[in-house]
Amino acid sequence: MSKQLPGRRVALDAGGRRIGLAVSDELGMVASPVRTIDLKREGLDGLIAAIRQYEPVEIIIGMPTGMSGHEGPQADAVRLFAGEVAEKIDLPITYWDERLTTFAADMALQESGHRSRKSRKEYVDAVAASLILQSFLDSVR
Repeated sequence: MSKQLPGRRVALDAGGRRIGLAVSDELGMVASPVRTIDLKREGLDGLIAAIRQYEPVEIIIGMPTGMSGHEGPQADAVRLFAGEVAEKIDLPITYWDERLTTFAADMALQESGHRSRKSRKEYVDAVAASLILQSFLDSVR
């Protein structure tokens, strides 16, 4: 289980085009947003390069889950995306409930002074990834 693996973890908030990236500290205590990767511009190889620079021991991928607790309609697309990531990088992948993380990230950005939607759009996926990762880290401690 993840709890036994020392080292950094990265989390991905997978969207159709943009992928939010977050990373933990080596002790697995704190998640920090890193950046949003535009797959159309940087491609999957750009995402893999960004992941590798943190030398993680595991990848956490947000799984779209409905309020009922069941996987949402985007779950198949996320699994397909995770499979593409797994083909390029040999790390364990764990799916984690991402329910309401984008909403919470958007609210946090508004409260921190990012009033315009355009301003928030640049950061929201990375902040959502950090919320996914922090939830995961809190659960394995």
